[in-house]
Amino acid sequence: MLTMSIGLQAQDFRFDEMTYTPEQTTFKLFAPADAKCGVVVGDETFDMQRRGDIWVAEVKGDLKGRFYEFVVNGKTSPGVFAKAVGVNGKKACVLDLRDTDPEGWESDHRLPTQSYADIIVYEMHHRDFSIARKDARHPGKFLALTEPWAIDHLKALGVNAVHILPSYDFGSVDETRLEDNKYNWGYDPVNYNVPEGSYSTDPYDPATRIREFKQMVQALHKAGIRVILDVVYNHTYDIDHSNFQRTYPDYYYRIIDNSDKTNHNSQFSILNSKSYSNGSGCGNETASEQPMMRRFMIESVKHWTNEYHIDGFRFDLMGVHDIATMNAIREALDEIDPQIFIYGEGWSAGSCGLPNEQLGMKANISQMPRIAAFSDEIRDALRGPFDNDTKPGILGGAPNMEESLKFGIVGAIAHPQIDMSKVNYSKQAWATDPTQMMAYVSCHDDMCLVDRLKASVPGITQAELIRLDLLAQTAVFTSQGVPFMLSGEELLRDKKGVHNSYESPDSINHLEWSNMERYPQVFEYYKNLISLRKNHPAFRLGNAEMVRRYLEFIDAPAGVVAFRLKDYAGSDSWRNIIVVLNASAQKQAIDIPQGKYTVVCRDGVISEKGLGTVKGKKIKVSPQSATIIHD
Repeated sequence: MLTMSIGLQAQDFRFDEMTYTPEQTTFKLFAPADAKCGVVVGDETFDMQRRGDIWVAEVKGDLKGRFYEFVVNGKTSPGVFAKAVGVNGKKACVLDLRDTDPEGWESDHRLPTQSYADIIVYEMHHRDFSIARKDARHPGKFLALTEPWAIDHLKALGVNAVHILPSYDFGSVDETRLEDNKYNWGYDPVNYNVPEGSYSTDPYDPATRIREFKQMVQALHKAGIRVILDVVYNHTYDIDHSNFQRTYPDYYYRIIDNSDKTNHNSQFSILNSKSYSNGSGCGNETASEQPMMRRFMIESVKHWTNEYHIDGFRFDLMGVHDIATMNAIREALDEIDPQIFIYGEGWSAGSCGLPNEQLGMKANISQMPRIAAFSDEIRDALRGPFDNDTKPGILGGAPNMEESLKFGIVGAIAHPQIDMSKVNYSKQAWATDPTQMMAYVSCHDDMCLVDRLKASVPGITQAELIRLDLLAQTAVFTSQGVPFMLSGEELLRDKKGVHNSYESPDSINHLEWSNMERYPQVFEYYKNLISLRKNHPAFRLGNAEMVRRYLEFIDAPAGVVAFRLKDYAGSDSWRNIIVVLNASAQKQAIDIPQGKYTVVCRDGVISEKGLGTVKGKKIKVSPQSATIIHD
């Protein structure tokens, strides 16, 4: 049992800061015992009374639709757990959330999955996806994902989960000035438990953003597509104006005590004897180990799960959060639905206030069962290191990347054929099962794949660019991890070379839908590659022992990785599947077991019906391309 130093049992307080009935609304607040607390409803202020360890005010009458804010020692906020807010999230609103349910919402449900290995994730930003689409009725809005063109595209591509970038109420876009078209990814949290107003058709009406978010989820679920929410509990937009700080100063943040390092004869040093840990790289980091911060995170994901039917969560900078909190979140979601998928970034952006061995780092994933992390090993083996855009990976001819690519192909588990001393970043396997590894080559962070290839392969031609793009994704989608792709990659997306487009305009971030006609072979390849994975369980065994038993690597020259999925792996209909990834600029000949094989992938074309046959014990693979055969 977690008990705060002030005596409050964290599990006894669920952050129900506002409980509405037509007869009375009850307001509760977690704030210091010596604070002066009140709640302002409209233009009327009600004092809050201390009851046990929380502050409470009961206001008679029907307050539905009324705006309110808490006042703690003169500082106002909507509280830390507002579930409905007005424009820019300054004030909370009394709502009955059942009034926000779209028609048929009671029959909407999360989508089941037999294994996390079956999930195919498509990461998207609401504006990127729809803002430049000519037939979009609601460009840049939640409702764009309810429109036939959007649903049809996702279904045709074959993905079965969309990872939407932060969609809670964030601070960098002024909802009263949407005509400015200011862009941001949204990694600047304000109200964690309310949809972002700029993605709604009316940010002034608290119910609209909630209802339209639910309509989006409902439409995607009807199409067989899961909704994964990007959550950013590791920091707030700032400290001084954060709802955390304005209700309970310094409780929710990790603080570094510099007193032993300061000269106490210096007034400046005394004033600066305290600082905020910045493992997030955003000026502050939250303290997940604090009982009420941990409880906040648990109740928040439960709220999104129960109220919005969310299918999964991606944790931004998961390496900032402590292991115990991540496991408590997994346990809490298991009680609702164990099929809810959790993954995150297994790193921080700087030194944290807790030691690494206590944090949700990639190296500690084995201590977090059924939670996954991104593999920078496979990402950087393919494209090059994260800290140098111009340095290539195996796609650009960099040497000694094969072992890192193999490690990604098996899903970051221990495998007898992988020499971990040659793997980048990790010298021992960190995943217990392959479903704990997210396989990817690009995401919203850093350059997208096309820009990275242009930056790291001097003189690259358009034909070479397309070949390497398709080769990279073949490695991702034939790996045993959970595949993840950035939206627009299927359209050969670029961002004009911008490395960090978090606040770049739509002209940089938007998807170029005309590329569907300009490069039809790219979309066709992506679509068929995803279909190949979905149709053949050998590519998604989902179990470490099965991967070690059925996946074996084949000797190959430098710049080439080849492997065989053997003996009807995973009860596949194909007996042996051989995948050859040739990143070199020369045609390569690979020795394979004697046999007669059907070619299903060759020279940038995939067809499960067959592209010809190969006989004998050798296969020739074209430069910068993948070949897949089976018997």
